[in-house]
Amino acid sequence: MEIVSGEGCTVTDADGASYLEFYAGIAVNTLGYKVPEVHEAVERQLRKGVVHTSTFYLIGRQVELAERIAALSGIPDPLVFFTCSGTEAVEAALLATTEYRQSSQIIALRYGYHGRSFGGLGVTGDRHWQGSGLSPVRVAHARGGERRRGGLSGLDDKAYVRACREDLEELVGTSTPERTAAMIVEPVQGIAGGIPLAPGQLAAYREVLDEYEIPLIVDEVQTGWGRTGKYWGYQWHQITPDVLVFAKGVGNGFTLGGLVGRRDIMSSLDAPSISSFGGNHLSTAAAVATLDYIAAHDLTTAARRLGAVLIDGLKESLDDEPCVSQVRGQGLLLGIEFSHPGTLKPFPEMAARVQQLCRENALLVGLGGTFGNCLRLSPPLTVQEDQVRLATRVIAASTRAARDD
Repeated sequence: MEIVSGEGCTVTDADGASYLEFYAGIAVNTLGYKVPEVHEAVERQLRKGVVHTSTFYLIGRQVELAERIAALSGIPDPLVFFTCSGTEAVEAALLATTEYRQSSQIIALRYGYHGRSFGGLGVTGDRHWQGSGLSPVRVAHARGGERRRGGLSGLDDKAYVRACREDLEELVGTSTPERTAAMIVEPVQGIAGGIPLAPGQLAAYREVLDEYEIPLIVDEVQTGWGRTGKYWGYQWHQITPDVLVFAKGVGNGFTLGGLVGRRDIMSSLDAPSISSFGGNHLSTAAAVATLDYIAAHDLTTAARRLGAVLIDGLKESLDDEPCVSQVRGQGLLLGIEFSHPGTLKPFPEMAARVQQLCRENALLVGLGGTFGNCLRLSPPLTVQEDQVRLATRVIAASTRAARDD
């Protein structure tokens, strides 16, 4: 299937068939397709005749964007570094914190995903994605992903957070070196199937990390820019990270990533730091226009409201489906997990069949999860309520049809 055109939350393929797009290029197309404000910003830059100069020269839009992201981060006295992708941004965050702490030890979460680079794969807590048993850093994986696996399924949120905190305390106190470089965490584990951390979980981690002066890296590559119903996913936990990694949706499809962090951490590497393409003229023009649009249309509130409509509708319509073991997520970043009836044994074949039936019924959704048994939903933040309700009906009908096959 080749997508050749789009407008709003609808795309058209090379055969002329139209679809409601509920994956948004893996949470990249924050505003959807054919957004005049973004296109006009990029076209204005193109008319100037300058696409690239490198960061050896001043790029006005880059400075403007950096100042806005710094202010939005809540990190005191921060510095911003632009890259071309989330993977590259994660790598830069690992480089900065390991140098700052003079340690190669990283703590990450089970089921987490942090990109396709050497360091990013090293800290990824999902064996399905790792591919390599080698890593440039030492990694210890803490409890904090899917609670239904590992004997914690019966715990409420407070008890689960307490168990995660105790696990991290034990890990730091017994299994890692005295100097640990950082802990890296996603507020919602997207690749794992839209698994949100429990309320207060990041705050509990923060308390332990502060005791040992370990920096916290929050990976907001999928959760940033209002997708969870707050501007950053970590804001649900009422904490501020030491380093924030961003990418994906900031440019509404134009390649851009980066990190914003404490000045002492970001300045610790005693070497030149440039990125040939990171934060170039086109991507930063698109990003500034995207942030303007998010603010002007209050898409953060929209994501919170419509995310609730979507998850409540899915839970209600899929409640009696024996193969649906969980509907979960935060804002407009959701996962639907399929398991064999009466068990938690992953049922990837069912998930793949439902995805195919959704496509046959003109709805595009993602497929993923640690065991390949989850539908992933991340529609553009401009999605309308009638589109949310239509998608809910299609997913429910496709699940019933797949069950009856």
